[in-house]
Amino acid sequence: MIRKKEDQAIEFRCIRGGNGETEQHKICESVEELYGKGRLFNHMILAPGNSVGLHTHEGDNEIFYFLSGTGEYNDNGTIVQVGPGDTTVCNDGEQHALVNTGDVPLEFIALILYTA
Repeated sequence: MIRKKEDQAIEFRCIRGGNGETEQHKICESVEELYGKGRLFNHMILAPGNSVGLHTHEGDNEIFYFLSGTGEYNDNGTIVQVGPGDTTVCNDGEQHALVNTGDVPLEFIALILYTA
């Protein structure tokens, strides 16, 4: 299967009470495409000042791989600067959040996999 960029589903929504909306390009469009092993595989874009609100993962983990831009990642209460090439992992039972602190869009790949 090949899904061309122009055929990818795109959503705009506020994530976990964060500021503004996140643009989400769905790399995989269903749990079935992830063989039931996860629920999200997206190219995400946060505009300057927008954020993903602080939340806890239960029964899954989330990995971010940063493509461009800069931000502050909250790793269980520890704030870390992130940028292109960085990877973050929020394991089952842990918390995280993300804020675009730069003046250009913060782009990253997000993958959520089930832990059970």
